[in-house]
Amino acid sequence: MEMHQIRYFLALVEHRNFTHAAQAENVSQPSLTTAIKRLEEELGGRLFLRDRAGCSLTRLGAVILPHLKGVLQQSQNAMADAKRYVCLEGIPISVGVGEGIGLVRIADAVARYQARAPEINFEIIVDKQNTLLNGLREGRFDIAITNADAASELYQAKPLYSETYRVVVSATHPLSQRETVNLDVLVGDEALARVDCEMREVLFSFCADQGNKVNFTHRSNRVDWLLELVRLGAGFAILPETAVPRSKEFTSLTIEDASFERHVVALRYLHQPARPEIRGFTRELARYIPVDGYC
Repeated sequence: MEMHQIRYFLALVEHRNFTHAAQAENVSQPSLTTAIKRLEEELGGRLFLRDRAGCSLTRLGAVILPHLKGVLQQSQNAMADAKRYVCLEGIPISVGVGEGIGLVRIADAVARYQARAPEINFEIIVDKQNTLLNGLREGRFDIAITNADAASELYQAKPLYSETYRVVVSATHPLSQRETVNLDVLVGDEALARVDCEMREVLFSFCADQGNKVNFTHRSNRVDWLLELVRLGAGFAILPETAVPRSKEFTSLTIEDASFERHVVALRYLHQPARPEIRGFTRELARYIPVDGYC
């Protein structure tokens, strides 16, 4: 069984017509017909029923359809990975990052590690927790950086760092001249929150205990969108310190009356071999290097 036979088979399933399938695959109709006939001989039975309306799968064809789809998909994935590896001309590290994880510390670690090992190339994908875990199991990610829990029987979690949350406002906001802020001061102001943010319920609960209420006016699954709204003066956001941009357009304030902290880890799928370059990068992530420029 050859790959072109599988492609022609799937094209015929889709188009239900030999002429149209041949056109879609950019081959002559006799070539496609011959390939399908040879595939039927290899599999020991007819794959298509032919009539005036076109053609349809036989029971044998229906049985092998999902298998051939899987073979083609695996082949395409292998080709894509090979092309990516060759194009990078180096050793790739694929990193999955949780949606709420700040970029500052990760970017610093990438820059430091690549300066020491220039043959390393990084692919960094930001996505939801479930997608990251699936990607680890499927081999699409070497590690995933997250603050969420994962099953210890499947994933190894290496602690990276702990960080507190800060109030972020624009440089033109009335609070921008302060270094600290009490949450009571924020009541009535417009709050911006990330969708599925772990801090929303914590803040609701904390403020309710104090007899106050935070008004969340805008939400987004993207931190960069929230920051743009903050920059334009649409309100404030409460973000982990590594998500605070190094820009004079923003000011971040310590929260006086509460200390909200989270712990960030690097996850590795236990059934995937631990490559030395992955271990090296993980150690780099765990290092704390103070950098000037935090707001």
